[in-house]
Amino acid sequence: MTDTPVADRRSDSADLADLVAEALDRVLAAGADSADVIASADRALSAHVRLGALESVERAEQRELGVRAFVGQRQATVATAKVDAETLATVAERAVAMARQAPEDAYAGLSPDGWTRDTDSSGLDLYDATDPDADTLADRSRAAEDTARGFDGITNAEGAETVATHRQVALATSAGFAGSYWGSSFSLYVSTLAGADDAMVRDYAFTRARHWADLDAAEAVGRLAAERTLARRNARKVGSQKVPVVFDARVAHSLLGHLAQAINGASVARGTSFLADKRGERVFAPGVQVVDDPHRVRGLKSRPFDGEGLATRRRALIDDGVLTGWLLNLSHARQLGLEPTGNASRGIGGPPGAGASNLYLTPGDQTPAQLMADIGSGLYVTELMGMGVNPVTGDYSRGAAGFWIEDGQIAYPVHEVTIAGNLKDMFASLTPADDLTFLWGTDAPTVRIDAMAVAGT
Repeated sequence: MTDTPVADRRSDSADLADLVAEALDRVLAAGADSADVIASADRALSAHVRLGALESVERAEQRELGVRAFVGQRQATVATAKVDAETLATVAERAVAMARQAPEDAYAGLSPDGWTRDTDSSGLDLYDATDPDADTLADRSRAAEDTARGFDGITNAEGAETVATHRQVALATSAGFAGSYWGSSFSLYVSTLAGADDAMVRDYAFTRARHWADLDAAEAVGRLAAERTLARRNARKVGSQKVPVVFDARVAHSLLGHLAQAINGASVARGTSFLADKRGERVFAPGVQVVDDPHRVRGLKSRPFDGEGLATRRRALIDDGVLTGWLLNLSHARQLGLEPTGNASRGIGGPPGAGASNLYLTPGDQTPAQLMADIGSGLYVTELMGMGVNPVTGDYSRGAAGFWIEDGQIAYPVHEVTIAGNLKDMFASLTPADDLTFLWGTDAPTVRIDAMAVAGT
């Protein structure tokens, strides 16, 4: 088993920047008034182990390119996974032809000056040249699962998987921007079961990082998966009532996902957000801060520039409980009469949307135990099911499982419950604990909501 450095391979893919430059020249020559081109090159290797045996090894390598052509205020995007000269010519001509037939969009267009400043990725430390082979990945998966299966009461396992990914992104625009950066990602996931038949329960643990050395130890991940699984045995149902609800950090980050959707420029411009008229107003409790930080060192969603080539910057989207602004790309900014925020997000095959980078709720000063110490009866949520959230009204209703709280302590596991409320009220009464861990790219510590409806089934 070896960990092979691949730093020199970055020079092998330096032609990705040349590729987008060539494609940009072709689409302008084909008749576009302006254009941008984005490309990505990915390599991923994974090893899945189940019950101690290697179940699968998968390797994927992919290179994609997307061309967006503008003809006046009309735009079209064409993507391809073939990048030879003939295909580039065809894609460029097709993009221009489609743009000529597209409807006019008064808000379409590139940044006037390209915003090329402050787009250096070298200080972000996003790339680890470590290139673990399949045996190394399988050994790590096996170590995690073996540890978990060694716990009394663990009766089965869904397996463990370790994944290593290396990626390059390159973007060029006719407004003068050209940039590229590398990133890596490593992860380990393990899932175990306890009990049998109708009494069977499952849970999981995982770790993810930009650098191989930053992954949690395989044995620690396996131990956590087993402990979580065993704790869910003999779950009960509870009656319907209104009580405080504590969201474990594993699920609390989903609340930030709803916030990000609500402050996305597209939702605000369409008037389909329950926060559309709340900019500059208090929507969380005093002291609460939510940060979007694309420059976090080794951050899972860090990036030096956004999907339109604009410089990215750290922002407090919620500052002392107050909503400070939106997540905007160029189009949404023009529509709302505001400056773009460097939040354009983009795949290869379509125009840019908008989204956060490393979005997180800053931690409070209480431990999770202290956060629930005064709760006589309440629910501690560790799993959420379904997507019953209305982005227009903020109404929130989701299936949940976790543990019942009695006299400030975890008492017993519960399942088959539904929690309901409204995100406006939930945000206003949210209190964060001190256990923030960066694991998802959108992250939150354990949080407490003072009152929600809990419905048993």
